[in-house]
Amino acid sequence: MKNLDVLKTYKIYIGGSFPRTESGRYYTPLNQKGEQLGNICQSSRKDVRNSVVAARKAFGGWSERTAFNRGQILYRIAEMLQGRKSQFIEELIFQGSSKTNAEKEVNRSIDRLVYYAGWCDKYMQILGSVNPVASSHFNFSIAEPTGVVGVVSDQTTSLIGLVSLIAPIIAGGNTCVVLASEGMPLCAVTFAEVLNASDVPGGVVNILTGSPSELIKPLTTHMDVNAMAYSGDSTEVKAELQQSSALNLKRISTYMKDWMKPNNQDLYLIADFQEIKTTWHPIENIGGSSSVY
Repeated sequence: MKNLDVLKTYKIYIGGSFPRTESGRYYTPLNQKGEQLGNICQSSRKDVRNSVVAARKAFGGWSERTAFNRGQILYRIAEMLQGRKSQFIEELIFQGSSKTNAEKEVNRSIDRLVYYAGWCDKYMQILGSVNPVASSHFNFSIAEPTGVVGVVSDQTTSLIGLVSLIAPIIAGGNTCVVLASEGMPLCAVTFAEVLNASDVPGGVVNILTGSPSELIKPLTTHMDVNAMAYSGDSTEVKAELQQSSALNLKRISTYMKDWMKPNNQDLYLIADFQEIKTTWHPIENIGGSSSVY
C-alpha cells in the first residue's frame, strides 16, 4: 500500500522565531509538473507589522556591532548554507530548476555571501571621506545604515535573488523585512533556518511568504520602514512603491538584474542603503579645548 504524501508546512520567520501566519491562511503553489510544493503561509498585514517591530528592535544592536563581527556572521551564513547545499539543490529542482542550474544557483549564493562578508570592514573607507574646508576645522563624511529596509524579492528566482539583496543590506548594518517569491518560496523559508543557526540576531532578517500584491502596500506605507528595495520590472509595482513611499519620503531602490551573473554584486548595493553623515571638528589650538558640533 502506498504511503500518503504529507506536505511540509513552511512557516514564516519573524524576530528569530518561526510562527504560523496570524491569519491562519495558507496556499499551495505548484511546480511545472503540477505537483504541490507545500503548505505555504499566506502572510497578512499583521505579520508585516510584527516583522517591522522586530526589525526596528534589532536595528540598534545590529548597527552598533563592529564591522568585523558583521563580516564574521555573514561568513557564518555562507558556511551554514554550504552545509545544507544538497537540500537547497533538491528544493530548487523540485521548483522547476535543472540539476546543473540548481547547483550553480546555490554556489553563486554562497559566493555572494562571502563577497559581502569581505566588504563589511572595508566599505566605510571607500564611501567615507575627509573633506577640505576653508575654516579651521576637520570635516568628515561617514556612512551610516539607513535603518529598516523592506525588500520585495525577485519573483523569478527562489534563492539567489533573495540572497543578493539581503546580504548587502545587512552587511551595511541595516535590518530588513523580506517578501519572498510567491511562486517559488521554498528556499526562502529554508534560508531562514540557515539564518537562525548562523549567529544572526533575531529580527535582523524577517522573511514573509504570500502575495506581494497584498503585502507591498502595508510594508511600504509603514512609517517605521526607512527604505524599500524591489527586484523586478513590474510597472504597477514600481508605481505603487513610489506612491506609497511619499508618505514618509522613503528611498526606493529598484533592480532589474540577472542575479546569477557574477558582476551583479558590488559595493554600491551596500551604498544604496547608507546615509552620509558629515561631522565638523574644530582644530584644537595650543592650550585650548575641542568639541564636536
